[in-house]
Amino acid sequence: MKYMMMMNAPRGNGEYQINDWSPEDFQAHIAFMHAFNRQLGEAGEMVACEGLTPPAQAKLVRAGKDGRPVTDGPFPETKEFLAGFWIIDVDSAERAYELAAAVSAAPGPGGAPLNMAVELRPVMSAPPDPSAPSLTR
Repeated sequence: MKYMMMMNAPRGNGEYQINDWSPEDFQAHIAFMHAFNRQLGEAGEMVACEGLTPPAQAKLVRAGKDGRPVTDGPFPETKEFLAGFWIIDVDSAERAYELAAAVSAAPGPGGAPLNMAVELRPVMSAPPDPSAPSLTR
């Protein structure tokens, strides 16, 4: 079953607090994330992952009455914001919980675990599209 793990950073002020960390703490955090991603890939559990830019660079987009895009924002003042995500494919919800807890404990300043909130949601599947071309022969 596929899940999306969404890592939320607290105190959204438009910039990541990580930019204030020492270079050593930043490198340790990134090394942890690379190792975590590598382990997911080796286990066959990684579908996709990405880190996101700070919310100061985000825009809300919707279609206007003429269908053209209308943008608004950025809205950097938030309680928390999405810092990055993973889509994983695991055998059980318990395994997804384990992985979410593991990445929540990524090291922060001084190597202390961040214990950041990770929202975990199952990925829905749509019914098959009968008009889609078949990939099998």
